[in-house]
Amino acid sequence: MSAYKDTKQGTWYVSFRYIDWTGKKTQKLKRGFKTKKEALNYEKEFIRKTAADMKMEMNSFIQVYFEDKKNELKENSIRNKQHMMNKHIVPYFGTRKMNEITPAEIIQWQNTIQEKDTARL
Repeated sequence: MSAYKDTKQGTWYVSFRYIDWTGKKTQKLKRGFKTKKEALNYEKEFIRKTAADMKMEMNSFIQVYFEDKKNELKENSIRNKQHMMNKHIVPYFGTRKMNEITPAEIIQWQNTIQEKDTARL
């Protein structure tokens, strides 16, 4: 864990490396924390969220996704995305581990969704 004091701004920041979901080493820098504890908590939480690998279930990934996006998206956008995922993705892939989902299954899923959409017309 690496938190540092920015003496010019009077705030704390963290700078650390982590391995992203593709296996690539990446450096993260986040500034503007009021206390060292806040900075370290941010680092710990960030690493916890990104430590998820492709062996996690789709349901778990969706939860991590929305937790990550809650500060970036408007509430209505989040509701719309949650509805679409719960309607179209969770019934097919919800309990499946992401690394077990094959490209052929995704194509089959897409075809099923398209058939449902054209059947409604």
